[in-house]
Amino acid sequence: MENLDQSTASHSIGETCIVCEQLKKQGIRIYTKFLCIDCEREIVQTDVHDPRYQFYLQQLRKIMNREIYS
Repeated sequence: MENLDQSTASHSIGETCIVCEQLKKQGIRIYTKFLCIDCEREIVQTDVHDPRYQFYLQQLRKIMNREIYS
C-alpha cells in the first residue's frame, strides 16, 4: 500500500526539531513535539549561566503550545 499515515511517513524522512528547527531523523518526542538528539545533548550539557540556556528554555516552551486541528 502506498497510503501511509502522516506519523509513519514523517519518521522515515525525519521531523522538525522544536529547538534548532531543522529536519532530523533521530530524537525524542515530548508530548506532541520533536526534539532532535543533537539539541537534547546540548541542552543537557549547557550550564544554567550560559546565555544559550535561556534560548533553550524559550524553544522548549513550544511543547506547551496547543495546536488547533481543523
